[in-house]
Amino acid sequence: MAKTRTAFICQNCGVESPKWVGKCASCGKWNTYVEEVIEKMAQKEIALGNGLTKKEAIPTRIDEIDILQTFRIATNDNELNRVLGGGIVPGSLVLIAGDPGIGKSTLLLQLALSFKEAKVAYVSGEESAQQLSLRAKRLGYGKNNCYVLTETSTQKILKSFKEFKPDLVIIDSIQTLQSQYIESSPGSVSQIRECANEMQRYAKSTATPVMLIGHITKEGSIAGPKVLEHIVDTVLQFEGDRHYNYRILRTSKNRFGSASELGIYEMQTTGLRQVSNPSELLISNNEEVLSGVAIAGTIEGMRPMLIETQALVTKAVYGTPQRSSTGFDLRRLHMLLAVLEKRSGFQFGVNDVFLNIAGGIKVEDPAIDLAVICALISSYEDVAIPSSCCFAGEVGLSGEIRPVNRVEQRISEADKLGFKKIFISSGNKKGLDLNKFKIEVITVGKVHEVYARLF
Repeated sequence: MAKTRTAFICQNCGVESPKWVGKCASCGKWNTYVEEVIEKMAQKEIALGNGLTKKEAIPTRIDEIDILQTFRIATNDNELNRVLGGGIVPGSLVLIAGDPGIGKSTLLLQLALSFKEAKVAYVSGEESAQQLSLRAKRLGYGKNNCYVLTETSTQKILKSFKEFKPDLVIIDSIQTLQSQYIESSPGSVSQIRECANEMQRYAKSTATPVMLIGHITKEGSIAGPKVLEHIVDTVLQFEGDRHYNYRILRTSKNRFGSASELGIYEMQTTGLRQVSNPSELLISNNEEVLSGVAIAGTIEGMRPMLIETQALVTKAVYGTPQRSSTGFDLRRLHMLLAVLEKRSGFQFGVNDVFLNIAGGIKVEDPAIDLAVICALISSYEDVAIPSSCCFAGEVGLSGEIRPVNRVEQRISEADKLGFKKIFISSGNKKGLDLNKFKIEVITVGKVHEVYARLF
């Protein structure tokens, strides 16, 4: 009988070491090595495929591969279709990660209940069948084709799939699964890696899409080894502030589509509602015009939308002025404040500065720089910006307004929502037909030109 082998595995990156070390040489984290039992090769060979028929691999010339057989399963969720690149690809492995209570299980349960003909297997290791049934009734779905399996052993799950043959598999969650060929607790690096590998082999060999729900750590990264993100085909981040009703489904990796798409939902008592026009949620409808508010035209993936930037500039009460930013990079805020002080003469160094992106979303598009500095100047001067104006431009270190990409889509979105003026960079004017827009397009080259036109 072969001796059981143990090894020390880093719980952060999954690197294996024959002995315990304090600092991981791969990821640089301290005290992350845990001793785990390694499965024997004979057992791993038994686990491979778990009784599934494994096709013999034959080399095929790439131009002879029939791509017409690859199609996507379109769901009733247009936002999910968008972030996946048009639908679910058969045989793909999709990982959805997010904070506890953000709505991951609700999103995938709604997806499972929306199928009328395709058989969906919902494997739950966290909730009982009765709890899922109560949640389904609360969501208000009628007759459906969703089957619930409350099991955590991957061998038993795959054995039931061999007879049931589902069209879509949902695992809630990957941290609760356990393979009998790994002698460690569920949620450990070895278990997560082996269970994900078994689900991947099942998905590829049967052309059945598998969707995994994953937890995240306190730092906000996906729990488990980094290799988990390399195994799956698509990684979706479900994020949002639980104090807001809005949820954002963001793509961080997609082998079958764009990795910069965005889906927006609104959490209601009956579940998640798709938001087809996000500008309606991200712009407040205050009738009173207030200082420190500017509207920015941004693009997430292929979707243009308008967001509201809010700034508050006030005298510093304590010796060191505060700088706070929500939804916007704090280092970029420091850079914009330095540009306003150096190039335009505003004394922000003696003031507290607070910046917020309305709606609780995080924006990385540099095109909102122009709206940010306008909101800062508006609050500094205590002069309101007209609610009919919006902005789209990047600010450089010399105070110039740099051009941004896909400016026509930003202008069209502002025009559609009834804005009267939009400020863009002079560099975007080349090749732009302004006659096809009803909105007035104002081109500016420097920060002081924006100040002169607005204030």
